[in-house]
Amino acid sequence: MNSKERNILLLLEYDGTEYFGWQVQVQRPTVQQVLQDTLKEILNEEVKIVGAGRTDSGVHAKGQVCNFKTASDIPVEALKKALNSLLPKDIFIKEVKECPPDFHARYSAKSKLYEYRILNSKERNVFLRRYVWHIPYQLNLREMGRCLSILKGRHDFSSFRSSGSSQKNPIRNMLRSELIPSSNDMICMLFEADGFLRHMVRNIVGTVVDVGRGRLTYEDFLDIFHSRDRKKAGIKAPPQGLYLIEVRY
Repeated sequence: MNSKERNILLLLEYDGTEYFGWQVQVQRPTVQQVLQDTLKEILNEEVKIVGAGRTDSGVHAKGQVCNFKTASDIPVEALKKALNSLLPKDIFIKEVKECPPDFHARYSAKSKLYEYRILNSKERNVFLRRYVWHIPYQLNLREMGRCLSILKGRHDFSSFRSSGSSQKNPIRNMLRSELIPSSNDMICMLFEADGFLRHMVRNIVGTVVDVGRGRLTYEDFLDIFHSRDRKKAGIKAPPQGLYLIEVRY
């Protein structure tokens, strides 16, 4: 890095509904592209942003982290103010700070925490449709929790990796995997790991919900997990219930 360059970290949240995910795509709105365009307007230079989590289309973030290099000497508080005045209302910068030259939002991360939200009620809520998976059927939360508990530890998660995944190594260390019943018919599942395979959380959730509905048993889930065969697992849960909560360094 040039001695005059600074390495800037952004902590942000966004509603992913209107975006085709985090990563830049040709002629499609993405969070990364909007940030880069806005930074160019403020700094008068092209910047390349690196994100900690490459969230999919429709997935939200409460604690996404990204960083970029710049030659600008703009104070961090002034940059935060400028970004929040220019960015769309569905993206908000929570913190801006200067970080060490070797900091990398993705590769420096020790773990990422995701949350998946389900509204388990007979009636749907039109105001939550962009932010939860509505399931009108009764779910067996005890059996769902049992399934999630066996995922903790270092395992091969091939059964929950979508085709087209670029990661060659399917081994991940799951630090946290649990179900938390909440109020107002809301169910939350928390997943923390040192890394995630493509669609891994959504594929796990879809399969665990099949157990909750009685389509699969706990023993079926065990067999699927150990089979390392994605075709045996359940559906991929829809994106709107998924949130990147925190990146830990």
